[in-house]
Amino acid sequence: MIPLDVVLVFTGVAAVLAAVPGPDNIFVLTQSVMNGRIAGLIVTLGIALGLFVHTTAVAFGVAFIFQTSQYAFAGLKYAGAAYLIFLAWQAFTASKSKFDNDKENSKTAAKQFLRGFILCISNPKLTIFFLAFLPQFVVPENGPIILQFYQLGALMVCVTLTVFGLVAITAGSLGAWIKGSPTTQIWLNRISCIVFVSLAFKLATAEK
Repeated sequence: MIPLDVVLVFTGVAAVLAAVPGPDNIFVLTQSVMNGRIAGLIVTLGIALGLFVHTTAVAFGVAFIFQTSQYAFAGLKYAGAAYLIFLAWQAFTASKSKFDNDKENSKTAAKQFLRGFILCISNPKLTIFFLAFLPQFVVPENGPIILQFYQLGALMVCVTLTVFGLVAITAGSLGAWIKGSPTTQIWLNRISCIVFVSLAFKLATAEK
C-alpha cells in the first residue's frame, strides 16, 4: 500500500499537471461548449479510463518500446494526428440540426466516450510521460510494484475526472446560450476545427 504522504504529494502534482492546457482538456472544453456538460463529462470519462491503458503499458514495460523505437512512437503519434484531423472534419461539416436533436445526442454518448478514450490512448507522449512520472512514486518496500502502478493510475484517473469534470461543467454552462444562436454554433464548429487541426499538427511533429 502506498503511504498517505506519497498519495498526497502525487495527487497535488497530478492536479497541477491535469490543469495545464493540453490536447485532452482542450478537447473536453470544446466538446462541452458545443454539446453541453453531459457530453463533456462523458468525454472526460473516456479520457480518464484511457489512462489505465497508459498505466498498464508502464506497469508491464510496454512503454519502453515507445521510448526506444522511433517507428513505434511515430506510428502511434501519426494515428493520433489522423484521428484529430477526422474530428476536425466532423466539426467543420457539422450542421445546426446536430445541436437541436436531443434524441440524436443521446445516441452519441458512446461515440463521445470513444472519442475521449481514443484521443487519450493514441498519445504516445502520455505513455512516455507516465514512464517517467509514475516510477518516481513507486518503492519496492511498499508492496508489489505492479499493484503500486495501478494504485497511482487510479489516483490519476480520479484527479482527471475531478479537474476535467470541472472544465466540462463550467464550459457546458454556455451550451444553452449557444443553442439559441445558430450563427454562434457555426462559428464554434469552425473554431473547433482549427483547434483540432492545430492539435493534430502538434502531435504529428512531437519529438520523444
